[in-house]
Amino acid sequence: MSFDYLLSAEQLALKEEIKDFVGWVPRQTILDMDADIIKFPKELLKEAARRNLLGCRHPREWGGRGMDWVANCMAVEEIGTLGYEIACVFGVGADLVCDAIILHGTTEQKEKYVRPLLRGDIFAAECLTEPRGGSDFFGATTTAVDRGDHFLLNGQKRFIVGGEGADYFLVYARTDTRPEAKPQKAITCFIVDRGPGVETKYLYGLMGCRGGGTARLVFKDAVIPKENVLGQVNGAHAVFETMMIPERLGTAAMTIGTARVALDVATHYTTRRRAFGQKISSFQGVSFQIAEAATLLDASRAMAYATARAVDAGIGMERVRRMISESKKFITESCQKIVHNSMQVVGGIGYTNVLPLERIYRDVRLASIWTGTSEVMSMIIAHEWYREYQQRRELGARNFTADALESAAEDEIIYE
Repeated sequence: MSFDYLLSAEQLALKEEIKDFVGWVPRQTILDMDADIIKFPKELLKEAARRNLLGCRHPREWGGRGMDWVANCMAVEEIGTLGYEIACVFGVGADLVCDAIILHGTTEQKEKYVRPLLRGDIFAAECLTEPRGGSDFFGATTTAVDRGDHFLLNGQKRFIVGGEGADYFLVYARTDTRPEAKPQKAITCFIVDRGPGVETKYLYGLMGCRGGGTARLVFKDAVIPKENVLGQVNGAHAVFETMMIPERLGTAAMTIGTARVALDVATHYTTRRRAFGQKISSFQGVSFQIAEAATLLDASRAMAYATARAVDAGIGMERVRRMISESKKFITESCQKIVHNSMQVVGGIGYTNVLPLERIYRDVRLASIWTGTSEVMSMIIAHEWYREYQQRRELGARNFTADALESAAEDEIIYE
Protein backbone atom coordinates (compact mmCIF):
# COMPACT_ATOMS: atom_id res chain seq x y z
CA MET A 1 0.00 0.00 0.00
CA SER A 2 3.01 2.27 0.23
CA PHE A 3 3.63 4.92 -2.42
CA ASP A 4 7.27 5.39 -1.42
CA TYR A 5 8.37 5.28 -5.06
CA LEU A 6 6.75 8.70 -5.49
CA LEU A 7 8.81 10.24 -2.69
CA SER A 8 12.25 11.82 -2.82
CA ALA A 9 15.11 10.78 -0.55
CA GLU A 10 14.42 13.83 1.64
CA GLN A 11 10.74 12.95 1.91
CA LEU A 12 11.53 9.33 2.73
CA ALA A 13 13.90 10.47 5.48
CA LEU A 14 11.14 12.63 6.95
CA LYS A 15 8.77 9.69 6.80
CA GLU A 16 11.17 7.63 8.88
CA GLU A 17 11.38 10.43 11.45
CA ILE A 18 7.60 10.59 11.69
CA LYS A 19 7.32 6.82 12.02
CA ASP A 20 9.79 7.04 14.90
CA PHE A 21 7.60 9.72 16.51
CA VAL A 22 4.48 7.60 15.96
CA GLY A 23 6.25 4.75 17.74
CA TRP A 24 7.12 7.08 20.63
CA VAL A 25 3.56 8.26 21.36
CA PRO A 26 2.34 6.44 24.47
CA ARG A 27 -0.71 4.20 24.04
CA GLN A 28 -2.17 5.84 27.15
CA THR A 29 -2.14 9.24 25.45
CA ILE A 30 -4.46 7.92 22.74
CA LEU A 31 -6.76 6.32 25.31
CA ASP A 32 -6.78 9.39 27.57
CA MET A 33 -7.64 11.70 24.68
CA ASP A 34 -10.57 9.51 23.68
CA ALA A 35 -11.74 9.48 27.30
CA ASP A 36 -11.38 13.30 27.49
CA ILE A 37 -8.93 12.90 30.35
CA ILE A 38 -6.46 14.80 28.19
CA LYS A 39 -8.31 17.92 27.03
CA PHE A 40 -5.59 19.10 24.66
CA PRO A 41 -2.34 17.15 23.96
CA LYS A 42 0.26 19.83 24.61
CA GLU A 43 3.02 17.40 25.55
CA LEU A 44 2.52 15.46 22.33
CA LEU A 45 2.76 18.65 20.25
CA LYS A 46 5.81 19.81 22.19
CA GLU A 47 7.59 16.54 21.41
CA ALA A 48 6.67 16.83 17.73
CA ALA A 49 8.07 20.35 17.74
CA ARG A 50 11.25 19.22 19.50
CA ARG A 51 11.76 16.79 16.62
CA ASN A 52 11.07 19.58 14.10
CA LEU A 53 8.03 17.75 12.71
CA LEU A 54 5.55 20.63 12.80
CA GLY A 55 4.95 22.61 9.62
CA CYS A 56 7.32 20.78 7.28
CA ARG A 57 6.10 22.95 4.35
CA HIS A 58 7.00 26.24 5.97
CA PRO A 59 10.22 28.14 5.21
CA ARG A 60 13.27 27.17 7.22
CA GLU A 61 13.71 30.76 8.37
CA TRP A 62 10.54 30.45 10.45
CA GLY A 63 11.23 26.96 11.79
CA GLY A 64 9.86 24.72 9.04
CA ARG A 65 11.73 22.44 6.63
CA GLY A 66 10.96 24.18 3.35
CA MET A 67 9.37 21.06 1.87
CA ASP A 68 6.35 20.69 -0.44
CA TRP A 69 2.75 19.56 -0.36
CA VAL A 70 3.58 15.97 -1.29
CA ALA A 71 5.75 15.79 1.84
CA ASN A 72 2.96 17.36 3.85
CA CYS A 73 0.40 14.80 2.66
CA MET A 74 2.77 11.97 3.50
CA ALA A 75 3.45 13.47 6.93
CA VAL A 76 -0.17 13.96 8.00
CA GLU A 77 -1.11 10.50 6.71
CA GLU A 78 1.52 8.99 9.00
CA ILE A 79 0.37 11.15 11.94
CA GLY A 80 -3.21 10.07 11.18
CA THR A 81 -2.30 6.48 12.03
CA LEU A 82 -2.18 7.55 15.68
CA GLY A 83 -5.77 8.77 15.54
CA TYR A 84 -7.80 11.25 13.58
CA GLU A 85 -7.96 13.84 16.35
CA ILE A 86 -4.21 13.73 16.90
CA ALA A 87 -3.81 14.54 13.21
CA CYS A 88 -6.35 17.36 13.59
CA VAL A 89 -4.50 19.10 16.41
CA PHE A 90 -1.19 18.39 14.68
CA GLY A 91 -2.39 20.27 11.61
CA VAL A 92 -4.64 23.06 12.87
CA GLY A 93 -1.95 25.22 14.42
CA ALA A 94 1.17 24.24 12.50
CA ASP A 95 -0.44 23.91 9.07
CA LEU A 96 -3.56 26.08 8.99
CA VAL A 97 -2.82 29.02 11.25
CA CYS A 98 0.89 29.27 10.51
CA ASP A 99 0.20 28.97 6.79
CA ALA A 100 -2.14 31.96 6.91
CA ILE A 101 0.35 34.09 8.82
CA ILE A 102 3.28 33.12 6.59
CA LEU A 103 1.32 33.91 3.42
CA HIS A 104 -0.45 37.07 4.59
CA GLY A 105 1.29 38.29 7.73
CA THR A 106 3.96 40.81 8.53
CA THR A 107 7.50 39.92 9.57
CA GLU A 108 6.61 40.91 13.12
CA GLN A 109 3.58 38.59 13.13
CA LYS A 110 5.65 35.69 11.84
CA GLU A 111 8.29 36.31 14.48
CA LYS A 112 5.75 36.53 17.27
CA TYR A 113 3.33 33.75 16.29
CA VAL A 114 4.89 31.32 13.79
CA ARG A 115 8.38 30.69 15.10
CA PRO A 116 7.36 29.96 18.72
CA LEU A 117 4.50 27.71 17.60
CA LEU A 118 6.78 25.58 15.43
CA ARG A 119 9.13 25.44 18.45
CA GLY A 120 6.30 24.09 20.59
CA ASP A 121 6.22 27.08 22.94
CA ILE A 122 2.67 28.19 22.10
CA PHE A 123 -0.40 26.72 20.41
CA ALA A 124 -3.01 28.09 18.01
CA ALA A 125 -6.54 27.46 16.74
CA GLU A 126 -8.62 28.66 13.81
CA CYS A 127 -12.08 30.18 14.40
CA LEU A 128 -14.49 29.91 11.47
CA THR A 129 -17.79 28.29 12.46
CA GLU A 130 -20.45 30.25 14.33
CA PRO A 131 -23.59 29.08 16.17
CA ARG A 132 -25.81 30.46 13.37
CA GLY A 133 -23.52 29.64 10.47
CA GLY A 134 -21.46 26.64 9.42
CA SER A 135 -21.00 26.40 5.67
CA ASP A 136 -22.13 30.02 5.25
CA PHE A 137 -18.74 31.49 6.15
CA PHE A 138 -19.49 34.96 4.75
CA GLY A 139 -22.65 35.11 6.83
CA ALA A 140 -20.49 35.58 9.94
CA THR A 141 -22.08 37.74 12.65
CA THR A 142 -19.03 38.17 14.90
CA THR A 143 -18.08 41.84 14.68
CA ALA A 144 -14.93 43.88 15.16
CA VAL A 145 -15.50 47.61 15.53
CA ASP A 146 -12.70 50.08 14.77
CA ARG A 147 -11.90 52.13 17.88
CA GLY A 148 -8.94 54.06 16.52
CA ASP A 149 -5.84 52.24 17.74
CA HIS A 150 -7.64 48.91 18.21
CA PHE A 151 -10.69 46.84 17.26
CA LEU A 152 -13.33 45.73 19.73
CA LEU A 153 -14.28 42.11 19.05
CA ASN A 154 -17.68 40.63 19.98
CA GLY A 155 -19.32 37.37 19.01
CA GLN A 156 -19.01 33.61 19.24
CA LYS A 157 -17.29 30.79 17.40
CA ARG A 158 -17.98 27.10 17.95
CA PHE A 159 -16.55 23.65 17.21
CA ILE A 160 -13.07 25.17 17.52
CA VAL A 161 -10.38 22.48 17.70
CA GLY A 162 -7.96 23.84 20.28
CA GLY A 163 -10.56 26.20 21.78
CA GLU A 164 -9.36 24.68 25.03
CA GLY A 165 -5.58 24.78 24.97
CA ALA A 166 -4.62 27.31 22.30
CA ASP A 167 -2.76 30.50 23.21
CA TYR A 168 -3.97 32.49 20.21
CA PHE A 169 -6.67 32.26 17.59
CA LEU A 170 -7.18 33.14 13.95
CA VAL A 171 -10.58 34.85 14.00
CA TYR A 172 -12.73 36.11 11.14
CA ALA A 173 -15.08 38.97 12.00
CA ARG A 174 -17.31 41.42 10.16
CA THR A 175 -15.72 44.88 10.04
CA ASP A 176 -18.12 46.48 7.55
CA THR A 177 -21.59 46.15 9.05
CA ARG A 178 -23.45 48.16 6.43
CA PRO A 179 -26.39 46.14 5.02
CA GLU A 180 -25.33 46.95 1.46
CA ALA A 181 -21.72 45.80 1.99
CA LYS A 182 -20.71 42.79 -0.09
CA PRO A 183 -19.98 39.90 2.31
CA GLN A 184 -16.70 39.04 0.55
CA LYS A 185 -15.47 42.58 1.21
CA ALA A 186 -16.80 43.04 4.72
CA ILE A 187 -14.78 40.58 6.81
CA THR A 188 -11.33 40.90 8.37
CA CYS A 189 -9.02 38.21 9.73
CA PHE A 190 -7.44 38.85 13.14
CA ILE A 191 -4.80 37.22 15.30
CA VAL A 192 -6.41 37.15 18.74
CA ASP A 193 -4.41 36.38 21.87
CA ARG A 194 -6.09 34.52 24.70
CA GLY A 195 -6.77 37.11 27.40
CA PRO A 196 -9.45 39.49 28.70
CA GLY A 197 -12.64 39.26 26.67
CA VAL A 198 -11.73 35.82 25.25
CA GLU A 199 -13.44 32.96 27.03
CA THR A 200 -13.71 29.21 26.44
CA LYS A 201 -17.39 28.95 27.23
CA TYR A 202 -18.26 25.35 26.46
CA LEU A 203 -16.22 22.21 25.87
CA TYR A 204 -18.19 19.86 23.62
CA GLY A 205 -18.96 16.24 24.44
CA LEU A 206 -18.20 14.74 21.05
CA MET A 207 -19.14 11.41 19.49
CA GLY A 208 -15.50 11.02 18.46
CA CYS A 209 -12.37 13.09 17.89
CA ARG A 210 -12.04 13.79 21.58
CA GLY A 211 -9.09 15.27 23.42
CA GLY A 212 -8.51 18.14 21.00
CA GLY A 213 -10.08 20.82 23.15
CA THR A 214 -13.02 21.38 20.78
CA ALA A 215 -14.95 24.25 22.32
CA ARG A 216 -17.15 27.29 21.91
CA LEU A 217 -15.33 30.61 22.22
CA VAL A 218 -17.03 33.81 23.31
CA PHE A 219 -15.53 37.23 22.55
CA LYS A 220 -16.86 40.05 24.69
CA ASP A 221 -15.29 43.47 24.12
CA ALA A 222 -11.93 41.82 23.41
CA VAL A 223 -9.36 44.47 22.50
CA ILE A 224 -7.46 43.59 19.31
CA PRO A 225 -4.48 45.83 18.45
CA LYS A 226 -4.35 47.14 14.90
CA GLU A 227 -1.08 45.29 14.34
CA ASN A 228 -2.99 42.02 14.78
CA VAL A 229 -4.96 42.45 11.57
CA LEU A 230 -3.87 39.66 9.22
CA GLY A 231 -3.68 40.96 5.69
CA GLN A 232 -5.97 43.89 4.92
CA VAL A 233 -8.99 45.28 6.73
CA ASN A 234 -12.08 43.87 4.96
CA GLY A 235 -9.67 41.60 3.06
CA ALA A 236 -10.29 38.25 4.78
CA HIS A 237 -11.51 36.72 1.53
CA ALA A 238 -7.91 36.48 0.31
CA VAL A 239 -6.86 34.74 3.54
CA PHE A 240 -9.83 32.38 3.46
CA GLU A 241 -9.12 31.48 -0.17
CA THR A 242 -5.58 30.28 0.53
CA MET A 243 -6.59 28.59 3.79
CA MET A 244 -8.85 26.23 1.89
CA ILE A 245 -5.78 24.40 0.62
CA PRO A 246 -4.35 23.28 3.98
CA GLU A 247 -7.82 22.91 5.48
CA ARG A 248 -9.26 20.57 2.87
CA LEU A 249 -6.24 18.84 1.38
CA GLY A 250 -4.75 18.34 4.84
CA THR A 251 -8.04 16.94 6.14
CA ALA A 252 -8.21 14.52 3.23
CA ALA A 253 -4.64 13.28 3.63
CA MET A 254 -4.86 12.71 7.37
CA THR A 255 -8.01 10.61 6.91
CA ILE A 256 -6.00 8.15 4.82
CA GLY A 257 -3.76 7.33 7.75
CA THR A 258 -6.66 6.65 10.09
CA ALA A 259 -8.48 4.46 7.55
CA ARG A 260 -5.23 2.61 6.87
CA VAL A 261 -5.11 1.48 10.49
CA ALA A 262 -8.68 0.18 10.33
CA LEU A 263 -7.83 -1.87 7.25
CA ASP A 264 -4.66 -3.15 8.92
CA VAL A 265 -6.64 -4.29 11.98
CA ALA A 266 -9.25 -5.98 9.78
CA THR A 267 -6.59 -7.71 7.66
CA HIS A 268 -4.83 -9.01 10.78
CA TYR A 269 -8.09 -10.32 12.22
CA THR A 270 -9.44 -11.97 9.06
CA THR A 271 -6.20 -13.87 8.42
CA ARG A 272 -6.43 -15.43 11.89
CA ARG A 273 -10.14 -15.80 12.61
CA ARG A 274 -11.51 -19.21 11.62
CA ALA A 275 -15.10 -20.20 10.85
CA PHE A 276 -16.58 -23.24 9.14
CA GLY A 277 -13.17 -24.86 9.35
CA GLN A 278 -11.14 -22.20 7.50
CA LYS A 279 -9.77 -18.70 7.80
CA ILE A 280 -12.47 -16.16 7.04
CA SER A 281 -10.11 -14.35 4.64
CA SER A 282 -10.78 -17.22 2.24
CA PHE A 283 -14.47 -16.31 1.98
CA GLN A 284 -15.37 -13.99 -0.87
CA GLY A 285 -17.85 -12.15 1.35
CA VAL A 286 -14.87 -11.11 3.46
CA SER A 287 -11.99 -10.87 1.01
CA PHE A 288 -13.96 -8.82 -1.53
CA GLN A 289 -14.69 -6.20 1.15
CA ILE A 290 -11.00 -6.08 2.00
CA ALA A 291 -10.20 -5.78 -1.71
CA GLU A 292 -12.61 -2.86 -2.08
CA ALA A 293 -11.11 -1.16 0.95
CA ALA A 294 -7.54 -1.62 -0.32
CA THR A 295 -8.50 -0.22 -3.72
CA LEU A 296 -10.15 2.83 -2.16
CA LEU A 297 -7.11 3.39 0.05
CA ASP A 298 -4.73 3.39 -2.91
CA ALA A 299 -7.08 5.56 -4.99
CA SER A 300 -7.35 8.04 -2.12
CA ARG A 301 -3.60 8.34 -1.72
CA ALA A 302 -3.13 8.68 -5.47
CA MET A 303 -5.65 11.52 -5.56
CA ALA A 304 -4.02 13.24 -2.59
CA TYR A 305 -0.56 13.11 -4.16
CA ALA A 306 -1.83 14.22 -7.58
CA THR A 307 -3.58 17.19 -6.01
CA ALA A 308 -0.54 17.99 -3.88
CA ARG A 309 1.63 18.10 -6.99
CA ALA A 310 -0.91 20.38 -8.69
CA VAL A 311 -0.70 22.80 -5.75
CA ASP A 312 3.10 22.66 -5.77
CA ALA A 313 3.11 23.34 -9.52
CA GLY A 314 0.99 26.48 -9.08
CA ILE A 315 -1.49 25.52 -11.80
CA GLY A 316 -4.01 28.22 -10.86
CA MET A 317 -6.45 28.66 -8.01
CA GLU A 318 -9.56 27.82 -10.04
CA ARG A 319 -8.29 24.37 -11.06
CA VAL A 320 -6.75 23.76 -7.64
CA ARG A 321 -10.05 24.63 -5.97
CA ARG A 322 -11.82 21.90 -7.94
CA MET A 323 -9.10 19.30 -7.37
CA ILE A 324 -8.97 19.98 -3.64
CA SER A 325 -12.76 19.79 -3.36
CA GLU A 326 -12.76 16.50 -5.29
CA SER A 327 -10.00 15.16 -3.06
CA LYS A 328 -11.71 16.21 0.14
CA LYS A 329 -15.02 14.65 -0.87
CA PHE A 330 -13.70 11.46 -2.48
CA ILE A 331 -11.01 10.69 0.09
CA THR A 332 -13.05 11.34 3.22
CA GLU A 333 -16.05 9.38 1.92
CA SER A 334 -13.81 6.57 0.65
CA CYS A 335 -12.02 6.35 3.98
CA GLN A 336 -15.34 6.13 5.79
CA LYS A 337 -16.21 3.22 3.51
CA ILE A 338 -12.85 1.60 4.29
CA VAL A 339 -13.58 1.81 8.01
CA HIS A 340 -17.12 0.52 7.45
CA ASN A 341 -15.84 -2.52 5.54
CA SER A 342 -13.18 -3.16 8.15
CA MET A 343 -15.71 -3.25 10.95
CA GLN A 344 -18.12 -5.35 8.90
CA VAL A 345 -15.67 -8.18 8.24
CA VAL A 346 -14.46 -8.23 11.82
CA GLY A 347 -18.01 -8.49 13.09
CA GLY A 348 -19.27 -8.03 16.63
CA ILE A 349 -15.88 -7.77 18.33
CA GLY A 350 -15.19 -4.73 16.14
CA TYR A 351 -18.15 -2.99 17.79
CA THR A 352 -16.45 -3.21 21.19
CA ASN A 353 -13.45 -1.41 22.63
CA VAL A 354 -11.44 -4.63 22.52
CA LEU A 355 -10.27 -3.38 19.10
CA PRO A 356 -9.69 0.25 18.05
CA LEU A 357 -12.20 0.00 15.18
CA GLU A 358 -15.09 1.49 17.14
CA ARG A 359 -13.00 4.55 18.05
CA ILE A 360 -11.81 4.95 14.47
CA TYR A 361 -15.40 4.55 13.23
CA ARG A 362 -16.54 7.37 15.54
CA ASP A 363 -13.60 9.61 14.67
CA VAL A 364 -13.68 9.46 10.87
CA ARG A 365 -17.37 10.38 10.75
CA LEU A 366 -16.20 13.95 11.23
CA ALA A 367 -14.04 13.88 8.09
CA SER A 368 -16.82 14.57 5.58
CA ILE A 369 -18.35 17.28 7.79
CA TRP A 370 -15.64 19.61 9.06
CA THR A 371 -13.59 22.02 6.91
CA GLY A 372 -16.37 21.92 4.32
CA THR A 373 -19.09 19.27 4.02
CA SER A 374 -19.25 16.84 1.10
CA GLU A 375 -22.27 18.76 -0.16
CA VAL A 376 -20.32 22.04 -0.25
CA MET A 377 -17.49 20.24 -2.02
CA SER A 378 -19.96 19.02 -4.65
CA MET A 379 -21.21 22.56 -5.18
CA ILE A 380 -17.66 23.80 -5.78
CA ILE A 381 -16.77 20.87 -8.04
CA ALA A 382 -19.86 21.38 -10.20
CA HIS A 383 -19.33 25.15 -10.44
CA GLU A 384 -15.69 24.84 -11.45
CA TRP A 385 -16.31 21.95 -13.84
CA TYR A 386 -18.98 23.86 -15.78
CA ARG A 387 -16.78 26.94 -15.83
CA GLU A 388 -13.84 24.95 -17.19
CA TYR A 389 -16.09 23.29 -19.79
CA GLN A 390 -17.23 26.68 -21.06
CA GLN A 391 -13.62 27.84 -21.29
CA ARG A 392 -12.68 24.77 -23.32
CA ARG A 393 -15.52 25.41 -25.74
CA GLU A 394 -14.54 29.05 -26.12
CA LEU A 395 -10.97 28.00 -26.90
CA GLY A 396 -12.18 25.82 -29.76
CA ALA A 397 -12.17 22.36 -28.21
CA ARG A 398 -13.54 19.57 -30.38
CA ASN A 399 -17.32 19.23 -30.34
CA PHE A 400 -17.61 15.56 -29.40
CA THR A 401 -21.40 15.73 -29.61
CA ALA A 402 -21.04 15.78 -33.40
CA ASP A 403 -19.17 12.46 -33.48
CA ALA A 404 -22.29 10.37 -34.05
CA LEU A 405 -23.75 8.97 -37.26
CA GLU A 406 -26.95 11.01 -37.06
CA SER A 407 -25.70 13.97 -35.12
CA ALA A 408 -27.36 16.28 -37.65
CA ALA A 409 -30.81 15.04 -36.63
CA GLU A 410 -31.48 18.21 -34.68
CA ASP A 411 -35.16 17.42 -34.20
CA GLU A 412 -34.19 14.43 -32.05
CA ILE A 413 -32.16 16.41 -29.51
CA ILE A 414 -34.49 18.76 -27.68
CA TYR A 415 -32.91 21.32 -25.37
CA GLU A 416 -35.92 23.51 -24.67
